[in-house]
This record gives sequence, C-alpha cells and structure tokens, in this order.
Amino acid sequence: MALKIILCLIIVCELIGLATRSFGRLLKTFIFYTQLSNLAAFLSACLLLVFGPTSFITAFRYLSVCMLWMTMLVTVFILVPTIKNTKLLLWSRVGFTLHLLCPVLNTVSYLFFEPHVSAHAIVIPAAVTLIYGVIMLYMNCTRKVDGPYPFLRVHNQSATATVLWILLLLVLISAIGSGVYFAAAAF
Repeated sequence: MALKIILCLIIVCELIGLATRSFGRLLKTFIFYTQLSNLAAFLSACLLLVFGPTSFITAFRYLSVCMLWMTMLVTVFILVPTIKNTKLLLWSRVGFTLHLLCPVLNTVSYLFFEPHVSAHAIVIPAAVTLIYGVIMLYMNCTRKVDGPYPFLRVHNQSATATVLWILLLLVLISAIGSGVYFAAAAF
C-alpha cells in the first residue's frame, strides 16, 4: 500500500514538473537530460503502478533514479555556479520539483519500497547517458542545437574541454549507478 501511495505522489509531482511547457515547445524540451530523466521516472512509476515489478520495470526504475541523481548533481554543482540563477534552477516550482523533489521521492521509493536490480544493471545508466551525450554532441557539432548545457557547446570550448567534460560526466553517472545499486543492496 505504501508503494502505491508513493508512486501516485511521484506521478503527480512529475506531471506538475513536466506539464509546464506549451505544446509548441514540448519537443524542444526533450533535448534536456532533465526532461528525459523526469519523463523516465514518470513512465517507470506508471508502469510499476499498473503492471507491478517485472525485471524490465525494475531496471527502468533504477535507470530513472540514477538519471534523476545525475540531473540533481549537475544542476547543483555545475549549472547553478555557471548560470548563477539559483532561483530558477532550484527554487522555482519547476526547478524545485524536477531538480530536487522528484529525485528524492523516486530514490526513497526505489530504495525502501521496490525490488532492486542485479549487479549487471550498473552499466545501464552510463550507457544511456553516453548515448544521450553522443547524440547531443553530434547535434551541437552540426549546429542543429546549441547546448542545452554549457559542457555540450562544442563551438564555445576546446576539444580537450569537451572530452574532459564527457569523461567527468561518465564517471559521475557510473558512480551514481554504483552508489544507488550498493545503497539498495544495503536495504
């Protein structure tokens, strides 16, 4: 019963955070890792609520929790110092919901109320993040997209800086994936 309640709360919070864009800008918002991670959390919570814990849904929940942590840490430690708009990124309705509240709710749900993935799933968050990164780097290189994050703007930094950012972010998501896996194993 507690799991159903927290999943419903997650779904409502994700809808509040995700439903802030006009339809015309909807597709553009999905270039953001934040939007993708919160959409993954929303969909995986819906699937878990409706179908229960299958191996796919459990892995999807794990992935979404890891992606949400990546979103939160990048926002707090990279975007806030770079963009210097703490109010927008963390304390606005959307910023607070998508960058802080949803990561915490999904983590609590996954760690304390849901089944956990096996050890081989640790590579999933890094693989998905790498795919996102490669796509966004290509779109930046071909000037189809600018950013949406400062570390993806390949024309505004050296190739060395781009490679170092990508390596740093892959190490971060790998550490998050391992941390979530081992934290879940402890419970």
